[in-house]
Formats: sequence, C-alpha cells, structure tokens
Amino acid sequence: MIFKLLYKLTYDKDGNIYPSLQFLFFIAIGFIILLIGTAVGFGLISAIYGLKTMMAITTLDTTIPHFIDAIWILQLAGTSLPLLLTPIFFAYVIVKDPADYIKPSFRISWQLPVLVFGISLLSFPLIEFLSNLNQKMVLPPFLQWMQTAQDNALKITNMMLQMKNIWSMIFNIVFIGLLTAIAEEFMFRGCLQTILQRWTKNTHVAIWLTAFLFSAFHMEFFGFLPRLMLGATFGYLVAWSGSIWPAVLAHFINNASDVIVTYLSQHNLISIKADDAHVFNNTWYIFSLIIFLLLFWVYRSIALKKPVPQ
Repeated sequence: MIFKLLYKLTYDKDGNIYPSLQFLFFIAIGFIILLIGTAVGFGLISAIYGLKTMMAITTLDTTIPHFIDAIWILQLAGTSLPLLLTPIFFAYVIVKDPADYIKPSFRISWQLPVLVFGISLLSFPLIEFLSNLNQKMVLPPFLQWMQTAQDNALKITNMMLQMKNIWSMIFNIVFIGLLTAIAEEFMFRGCLQTILQRWTKNTHVAIWLTAFLFSAFHMEFFGFLPRLMLGATFGYLVAWSGSIWPAVLAHFINNASDVIVTYLSQHNLISIKADDAHVFNNTWYIFSLIIFLLLFWVYRSIALKKPVPQ
C-alpha cells in the first residue's frame, strides 16, 4: 500500500517522474556529485602536493608553490566533471531518456553551425553593451560579499589564463573552451531546460528561467546580464533545433574567443584585451543587434524544418 502511494506521488499516468520532483532530484544529485568531486579534488591535491598546498587553496594563498596546478585539479574534479556527470547520470539512470534530456542528436541541417558561428560573432558587441550596463548597477550593502567573491574568482581566473606558449593556450581552449561548454550545456540546456519546460509547459519560460539560473550559477553579479543573454540564446538554439550541439558550439566559440584574445594580448600580438569595455561603439551595438536578430530568425526558420536524415 505504501509503495503504491509513493509510486502515485512520484510518477504520472504515463510512468514519468513529475517534473517538480525531477527538478529536486536533479539538484540533489548535482549537489552530491559536486561534493564528491570536490572531496576527490582536495584528496588529489593533498596526495600530490601535500596538506599545506591543500590548505592554501582554502585560504586563496596564491604564494604557495603549485597553487595554479592545484586549482586546475580542483576545477576539473570539483566543477567540470560534476557538471558533466550530473546530467549524464540523471538522463541515463533517473529518467532513462537521454535523447530528450541531453539531446545529443546530430540530425541538424549543415546550415545551422554556420549560422551559429555568425550569431556568436555578432553577440560580442551585445555582450560588451550589456556588460557596460551591468557595471553601472550598484550592489546593496547586504550583497557586497558578492563583489569580494567575484574579485577572488577573477583573480584566480586570470592566474589560470596565464599562458606561456601556444600549447598552454590549446590546453585552455580544450578545458575552458570545449569541456566547459559541453558540461554546462548538458547541465543547463539539456537537463534543466527540459525539466522546466515540462514543468511550466512553456518553452519561453523554461528558456529564460534556465538562462537566469545559468547566469546566477556563475556567481558574478557584474556579468549577470551578458550571461543571461547568452543563456537565452543557447536555449533557443537547442529548443528550435532539438539538438544540444548548436548551443555547445556557440558556448565554445564564446569561451575559446576569450582564451585566444587573452593569449594574443599577453604576448603583445594585439592591443585588445578580453575584458576591454569599449572595443565597440553605439553604431556597432545597433548594427550587430539587427544582424544578430536576422540570423536568429533564419536559424529558427531552418531549424524548425524537418531534420536532416542520417
């Protein structure tokens, strides 16, 4: 009797877990895997570099030897891999529907990746505009801790992005550009957006809620608006195409561009820096918005047609 009641409270008439419970399970699984990954990361750091280095990570003592190497271990074991494993475990084990919750299908028109490339390039002026707008916002006193957290995160990121040669740039492109793009898109536009779409029964609401959570997840108040825009863009790329890969490509282009620009700037090959706030002007903002929306409309028109057969 109890098992029947639990089943009715968990599954709908079609045998699917209720979306509200899916959301709770997904968050709980993500939290558990994140804790395990973090523990593994600290364990590896302690085993390889010693307890002193591990403690230095918790206090952000950047003067300790092997600090950056340890940060990379913690980043991969405690963040990147948990973000990747959570949606895979949820899709394959909990809901047993990876086709819908990860959307790994490559059955898309060849035109879509080309359009994604153009959309991504034209998003750069819009990102800059929203970043500048975001910088003008003032945190209330009770949220000033977010400024400190963001400053610390930026400090560590800048250290991780110190690239001595082209091989270190390629390493960052692979791990910051590609792995992060795959993990975060599986997590957000794959599982989370699907759960919220089934819960709200509204694709637009699901896309923007996911974009909000995606931006909030990064814990960077002064980068919230551009990430919100990027999250919504990635969401529509997936919703219209039925595939996760256009969003992965767009995410990768955005991340890899920052890495490449940073590398070129560090070696004085270009005068522009990745965090420059005034590369574009108002004319560029308007022009890029118009073409961005045009390409977006073309993408939607092509994506909503019948998928290309394999």
